Amino acid sequence: MKQIEFSLSRWMDGSGPESDIVISSRMRAARNIKGHSFPCLASDQETAAVLKIISAAVDGKPDFADFTNWTMGKLSTLERQTLVEKHLISPFLARESTHGALLLRRDEAVSIMINEEDHLRIQAILPGLQLEETWREAGRYDDLLESELEYAFNERFGYLTACPTNIGTGLRASVMLHLPALIMTRQINHLLGALSQVGLTVRGLYGEGTEIIGNLVQVSNQVTLGQTEDEIISNLYSVIHQVIEQEQNTRQALLDKKRANLADRAWRALGLLKYAQVMSSQEAIQLISDLRLGYDLGLIKTVNHKILNELLVLIRPGCLQLLAGKELDNSERNLERPAQIKKTLDRHLE
Repeated sequence: MKQIEFSLSRWMDGSGPESDIVISSRMRAARNIKGHSFPCLASDQETAAVLKIISAAVDGKPDFADFTNWTMGKLSTLERQTLVEKHLISPFLARESTHGALLLRRDEAVSIMINEEDHLRIQAILPGLQLEETWREAGRYDDLLESELEYAFNERFGYLTACPTNIGTGLRASVMLHLPALIMTRQINHLLGALSQVGLTVRGLYGEGTEIIGNLVQVSNQVTLGQTEDEIISNLYSVIHQVIEQEQNTRQALLDKKRANLADRAWRALGLLKYAQVMSSQEAIQLISDLRLGYDLGLIKTVNHKILNELLVLIRPGCLQLLAGKELDNSERNLERPAQIKKTLDRHLE
């Protein structure tokens, strides 16, 4: 049986506009098939029928030739966890779905979750600030699927979804930001309050219910009803540009006052990442953040965004064990983590 392998997703390549602050842009459309119960209320027979209907809609179609169909029940816990850590599926699909599946494009820029909270979650994720481009990717497959399937749609409310906050366009737009300067100077709390007032929500690295670590935050729209796709994207763009400007100004102020301290912090981070023998996930993600800031400020030149994004993913428990080829307990992962980091840095920096 074919198994999930660790590979670089397209969003990890470090390219794209504003990549010094914006790590990735993601668009996700929630859709359901008319006449079938939402997954949370459906029987096993119903979710199995939905999976069969969606599979028939894509099988043999040239537009889906680059996709692999993964059935969640046939993947190990470790493989599912790795997909979550690469932001290709949600924790819900990995943990709780019945007859859940994933259609994953070869470059991993597009993933289509089946029988998650909704029958379909069509997701695209690209590097840097590329919301419009990301929506074009997701929208293309949304249109292709809608040409084969009849979606649950209401003229007044729009697309019908399991969660009321997704009704309307069903569109969730989000960006992953690296905001070390705003967090170091404690300006982040004011920013969080301001974002909530304009209909945006802030989460940690892995979405709802996760804390902010490594100075990484996800910003996304809260409401999809009453707004068009273009309005959602435009509003998010406008706010994110303001956040970027604040972060850039704060970085410059820190650089003017504490250049030597920032350089020392970045070089110490590189030294620990290269030579430490034991390292926790939380320590690793903070060191990667310090190194990334040093690189973005021009204080260190031996790394790049692609290396840093790869490190950001491989240090996570699932990916780490997949690379090691075996299950590891916490103490074993703390030994394996610096070994994999060193191997990656040596490969890129040799």
